[in-house]
Amino acid sequence: MAILLLFLCILFLYGPRWVEHNLNGTLEKPPYQVSEKALALHRKLFVADLHADSLLWNRNLLKRSRDGNVDIPRLIEGNVALQAFTVVTKSPRGLNLERNDANSDNITLLAIVERWPFETWTSLKQRALYQANQLQSFADDSRGKFFVIRTQQQLAGYLMLRKQNPDITAGFLGLEGSQALEGNLNNVDVLFDAGFRMMAPAHFFDTEIGGSAHGLKKGGLTALGKKWVEKLESKKILIDVAHASPATIQDVLALAKQPVIDSHTGVKGTCNNIRNLSDEELRGIAATGGVVGIGYWETAICGKDVRAIVRAIRYASNLVGSEHVALGSDYDGSVTVPFDTTGLAKITEALLQDRFTEEQVRNIMGENVLRLMQQSLP
Repeated sequence: MAILLLFLCILFLYGPRWVEHNLNGTLEKPPYQVSEKALALHRKLFVADLHADSLLWNRNLLKRSRDGNVDIPRLIEGNVALQAFTVVTKSPRGLNLERNDANSDNITLLAIVERWPFETWTSLKQRALYQANQLQSFADDSRGKFFVIRTQQQLAGYLMLRKQNPDITAGFLGLEGSQALEGNLNNVDVLFDAGFRMMAPAHFFDTEIGGSAHGLKKGGLTALGKKWVEKLESKKILIDVAHASPATIQDVLALAKQPVIDSHTGVKGTCNNIRNLSDEELRGIAATGGVVGIGYWETAICGKDVRAIVRAIRYASNLVGSEHVALGSDYDGSVTVPFDTTGLAKITEALLQDRFTEEQVRNIMGENVLRLMQQSLP
């Protein structure tokens, strides 16, 4: 019994950190070196990233960590002005790109080991609300260093503050898969009130809303899903088609009257697999006025360095215009990335080397996202 108790104590104390340390890898450790020209430009940019799963890991994001890819001190060091914090509520065991069902879940054990509130052990909605509350707590305790953005008014106020003091940062909430609605569209209102401003129909398995690219059926929007599109647009919540099946993406694009985004993805033109967007899908998202966040991990870009990231950015920009391309790292998303968020000047430098203009660099590195948020927030 004593040995069992000791094992449980070790599991609860060190298990979550060990898991994250092994899942959220960084190929190159900081500090990162770039040219003076790239660094000077990077410091003047509004940098935005559409996807990080950092809230899943129970770290105090107000403190700099050697684990993971994102925390508030590192966001400030990397000159990130706006970070999407995306919430994961369920992840099937044996996770793969091709076929997953909803009959198992890794997050339940993680919630228990990380000592989340009891109600999160059985409710996906409560898991989303818990992570939203955590983000707001970081803002409340940040002494003005970090803000959660929910409205156009808050965004405008933050931008004025940042002109006076660039050593601050902000975030907004996204939902990775609408399984957290628990099949009830009234929960859209609940999550909206908690601060969520971006939602995806599915993550790694098919949901009551629509098919996943990695699900069993990979179908389109369900009848409930079509009402979901209308509901989200009425609430001014961005629709995110990351991980959605081609049929679901097609259905969303056919129904959407407002900009649609893909928060973190690659493009089949440089990395042809089921996870990434086709040319037709890229054109469809751009036609709504939306943006595509290019990820940094190998499945997205078929590479392990900044050149592979920029290769995907170049392909998408050539196809639909640089005004529809953004950053979508998938930081802290159980992937290995070339560098953490303090290294984003490496992308700025690589874009310049690839002969993007300064205006295009500004757009890609964050102003496209800023423009979208200014248009889309309530």
